[in-house]
Amino acid sequence: MPARSHGVRDAANRQPTFTEQARRAQLIAVTIDLVAAHGYAGCSLQRIADAAGITKGAVIYHFATKNAVIRAAYDAVIGALTERVTAALEAASGPASAVDAYVDSMISHMAENPTHVRMIVEALSPANATGIEDHPGSAARWQPLADLITAAVEAREYRSDVDAKILAIMLTGVIDAVVAQARTDPEYDLAGSTGAVLDMLHRTALRTGGC
Repeated sequence: MPARSHGVRDAANRQPTFTEQARRAQLIAVTIDLVAAHGYAGCSLQRIADAAGITKGAVIYHFATKNAVIRAAYDAVIGALTERVTAALEAASGPASAVDAYVDSMISHMAENPTHVRMIVEALSPANATGIEDHPGSAARWQPLADLITAAVEAREYRSDVDAKILAIMLTGVIDAVVAQARTDPEYDLAGSTGAVLDMLHRTALRTGGC
């Protein structure tokens, strides 16, 4: 999964009050919705202020620049995705089940939160100078899945000849592909694609007989 970017402190470089935290959370939520609706280019501090019902100066009090609030919004959606996947992994019954849980929770979360998908895409697009140090091909996106696959191989739940890195990169690519298809095709059943992805995984990796 994508890595969290480095967050920014508030203008006073101190711990925000509860009221300030609530306002920041509101601005982050507004930013996610605006980026999903209008893209990075169509999201400005003034537009965020208008949507939140406050002045631009009030937005700048919490986030000095557009990219600061974009980074905070990106961190928020990655945090939500990470929490969803972590909970699924903790509930898994074993190593192979954990890989299934990873795939299922990733796709399910994206299917249920299309605005988050657009936020991630816009934040990582090379066309948008967001300053976020992450990219679709980074090892941070597939390494956690590779570690889960390695555990399944070591537990003899997956075949011994399974290459964890290759399979993790392949699965990450498949997840990216079905999510991308859902973005361009409103009739595409993203949640329903989970079964097909898991079937492919099982045919590729699960042990059969003495393998």
